[in-house]
Amino acid sequence: MRLSVLDQTPIPGGSSAGDALHNSIDLAVRTEALGYHRYWVAEHHNMPGIASAATAVVIGHIASGTTTLRVGSGGIMLPNHAPLMVAEQFGTLAALYPNRIDLGLGRAPGTDGMTAHALRRTLHSDPNQFPQDVLELKGYLADAQENQKVLAIPGQGSHVPLYILGSSLFGAQLAAILGLPFAFASHFAPAAMMRAIALYREEFTPSEQLSAPYVMLGYNICAADTEAEAQYLRSSGLRALLNMRQGRPGPLPAPVDNFETTLTTAEQSILAQSDAAAAVGDAKQIHDQVAEFVEKTQVDELIITAQIFDHDARCHSYSIAYEACANLQIGSIAQAN
Repeated sequence: MRLSVLDQTPIPGGSSAGDALHNSIDLAVRTEALGYHRYWVAEHHNMPGIASAATAVVIGHIASGTTTLRVGSGGIMLPNHAPLMVAEQFGTLAALYPNRIDLGLGRAPGTDGMTAHALRRTLHSDPNQFPQDVLELKGYLADAQENQKVLAIPGQGSHVPLYILGSSLFGAQLAAILGLPFAFASHFAPAAMMRAIALYREEFTPSEQLSAPYVMLGYNICAADTEAEAQYLRSSGLRALLNMRQGRPGPLPAPVDNFETTLTTAEQSILAQSDAAAAVGDAKQIHDQVAEFVEKTQVDELIITAQIFDHDARCHSYSIAYEACANLQIGSIAQAN
């Protein structure tokens, strides 16, 4: 089983977007040294606590500071972009960093309706067009066809590997039909996880890119030297999640003691949903919780996110997680890039 990083480039309270981006390159260097397989960056817009709006630019920054990590998008929200433009951007990245670039694709806007309109300059962009947009993009990255009039340069013939992201059965079925790896967003929306995995594996059709189904799952880990410290650090991510769900997005909040004792019943219900794909504690607790999750899902790759306020504590969490979980031999033999 592979271990990878999903970086949402969090902006802690009192810090700047520049600080967050510098933290990201430092985390990438450290996780590469540990042995993590890939490093993905998420696309979000108009979010005071996330610095990765220009996702392709951040990917290039991460790739330039590392040497072995696969680097990519987790993901590009394709309804926000023309497929040709995405092909040119990622074709350029692939030309600069050969055999290291991934292109994960999602159909959510990654923002609110007003910001989506500002990005697209239209209210008529249809998420249901997503499968056609994926096929168009795939064509721009494939070898050029005879009499093809529009080419992605760079991009054409680069065969940048595609990944379908999703939090529902729609993405699972599309990934299966296209024969692409499927990354499920269980780190924030785990409700349909098992049904989506089963559907994807049952309906998978082999493709030139992938001969067998390949499942990646988003997973929250907050690890520290003691369980008490891990629970304390975790409160930042929980506070951020509550703020988001209650329509109050902002910078990543500082951790607080005994956070869960202050929650209302409704707030406890909101946060309970995230526990299905999360591990919190010291190294042994992380190992045991992850082993149980991996045994249940038979996942091929965990892509780990950590919403931790202090940068060094965040890096330490990734270190503990890797050492605790790297030797788990559950799931199928990896076949994706």
